[in-house]
Amino acid sequence: MSLRTLPILFLNLGGEMLYILDQRLRAQAIPEEKAKKVMHDIVGTMFNKRFVEELFKPQDTYSKKAMRTVFDRLAHASIMRLNTASMDKLYDLMTMAFKYQVSLCMRPSDVLLVTYNHMDSIRSFVSDNPTISTQVENVYKHLYETYADLSLGQFQVVRQTLLTFFQDMHIRVSIFLKDKVQNSNGRFVISIDGPVPWDTEVPGPIRYFGDNGQVTKTMHFSSGCQHHLTDKPGSFELLGDRVIKLGTNMYTVSRSIETSVASSSQNVKQNTTSSTSVQTDQEPSDSPNLLAKEELNLLARLVGGGGGSPSKGQGFRINLFNTDEEEEIAASTPTRGEDSHKVIKIDATKKQQRQELSQLMDEFSIEESGADRTKGDDLLDLMDQA
Repeated sequence: MSLRTLPILFLNLGGEMLYILDQRLRAQAIPEEKAKKVMHDIVGTMFNKRFVEELFKPQDTYSKKAMRTVFDRLAHASIMRLNTASMDKLYDLMTMAFKYQVSLCMRPSDVLLVTYNHMDSIRSFVSDNPTISTQVENVYKHLYETYADLSLGQFQVVRQTLLTFFQDMHIRVSIFLKDKVQNSNGRFVISIDGPVPWDTEVPGPIRYFGDNGQVTKTMHFSSGCQHHLTDKPGSFELLGDRVIKLGTNMYTVSRSIETSVASSSQNVKQNTTSSTSVQTDQEPSDSPNLLAKEELNLLARLVGGGGGSPSKGQGFRINLFNTDEEEEIAASTPTRGEDSHKVIKIDATKKQQRQELSQLMDEFSIEESGADRTKGDDLLDLMDQA
């Protein structure tokens, strides 16, 4: 498992979240001033300088529940509000979109180009705000310093860690089903045609080498696929040509999509414009044990500083469904959780486990040598001070 995966995962999921929110804000005719505030507040919270510094430190990737909690708080970092059903749908769309992009990466290093495509779009969302634009450019700097010199083997470990994170997620998304890139069981269809990775050859030649290392004979075979060479490698520079399109905004193309939202007793058909829906499976939900709850609360505080409660008359609710009725039906479906036979129960009431929890919290705390810090000053406080 790579200790450099978390920034890639966070930035790409955040980019997909902004794509979806931008589309829904436009579809629901939210006033431009409010829509722009939502986007600016979320990006400003995501890219807080001190938070970014902690994000890019080598560390293990968060669990699925922890990542969901972080983005739940991040989505509410402005005056916009989502109910549970819409937040479930938003997170499902984010994760499946990025999983599809990672699956299509021809080279391990392409995951960084996908990240740059998301970053380029995020930069365009806040181009009229100099302060937040500076924060975005700081993330570009961290990306280049952290990943530009990694070997293909190191990128492969990063990509494999991402695929491990997504391996049990098979959620059906209408935009993928309609484009026939996803099967009814939620698994993606990967095309065998298209360009080959940069600095490789189109499959076909078989070369035989002699004892002196020289080619003695060349034969050819037909792969049965339509391949072609890639024109050039993607650029990791600030304003470079990424070449690949993975990670760009797929919601900018207007399309009519028939989607279905499954509940325990009925299915509802709906037509949307550039709005995608998810058909989810019902899974049992358990009350979290205390150790897990403390971890989630801590991670939620990492990005929770920018939200707060909206001023009276300022907040608004955004709906990721076509109608309120469809949202209510989705809300009636129990929240997905892990299968009961896979859940590990932890009794946090024992003294030893309380000590382990205390030790865990101490490890997560941020100590800064030479700085005058008050008790309880965590990443949430750092984000509030920015």
